[in-house]
Amino acid sequence: MNSVGLCVPTLNAGAFWHEWIARATPAATGFRVLILDSSSDDETVAIAQQAGFEILHISRQEFNHGGTRQLALHYLSDCDIVLFLTQDALVATPDSLAELISVFEDPVVGAAFGRQLPHQDATAIATHARLFNYPSTSRVVSQADIPRLGIKTAFLSNSFAAYRRQALIDAGGFPDNVILSEDMMAGARLLEHGWKLAYNAEACVYHSHNYSIRAEFKRYFDIGVFHAQEAWLTKWMGSAEGEGMRFIRSEASYLLRHAPLTLPSALLRTFVKYLGYRLGRYEKQLPTRLKKKLSMYPQFWG
Repeated sequence: MNSVGLCVPTLNAGAFWHEWIARATPAATGFRVLILDSSSDDETVAIAQQAGFEILHISRQEFNHGGTRQLALHYLSDCDIVLFLTQDALVATPDSLAELISVFEDPVVGAAFGRQLPHQDATAIATHARLFNYPSTSRVVSQADIPRLGIKTAFLSNSFAAYRRQALIDAGGFPDNVILSEDMMAGARLLEHGWKLAYNAEACVYHSHNYSIRAEFKRYFDIGVFHAQEAWLTKWMGSAEGEGMRFIRSEASYLLRHAPLTLPSALLRTFVKYLGYRLGRYEKQLPTRLKKKLSMYPQFWG
């Protein structure tokens, strides 16, 4: 029986937090629950303490997508499995977390992620993104799948994923300082060391974003930065642009059937995302001041 730690990075979770705790508390029965809080100035910590959760405080300046999760791996040193869940990912059913953990009964699985369903207020564009990235069919992948899946082989999720703690530490853990996609880095490191990655479509949370066009640009700029700074990933697994074309075709087909009036917006977003991504790939040639303006995470640039 694996011991499980649940880590939730938080910052001003707001009114949503009450529902999050109401859904997550019964699902996390028997887990060690750690709230890793970046100096919230609302009621996030007080509400978590009332629920009986452990609290670990860090400053906002200390937060980093990879480094903060690595801190949690070491803090939860008595846990075999560490599950990460974000404050905006609502547990769909009381058995969702246990369902995700169940995949570790397979001794060669090093990490697993679950299905993300769109929130009720999700736009058609946001809904398709969830359906495309988180389908209804489970799978397990290994290095042998790289020729078929490319960089998608290492796909995980920083919103709802679990890791075999010691396996990840032995593989190098999360990167100390990365702009985003720390989950993909962790997945790639596990694959390098012979572990498999599982997707369990029966383990579900509600999680989606209705990004503005401006936010889409910033997010894809950061993805481009990540691929530029971690070029070994695309060199090993292939570029992300083939997967991008598959997404575009799928999105057009979905919107034609469900929301045809959003097609012009989707087309514009495609252009904006590609522009952001290409700029991100050339981030070394851009001044830091400009990168801060183009990025979703300006604090990354110091």
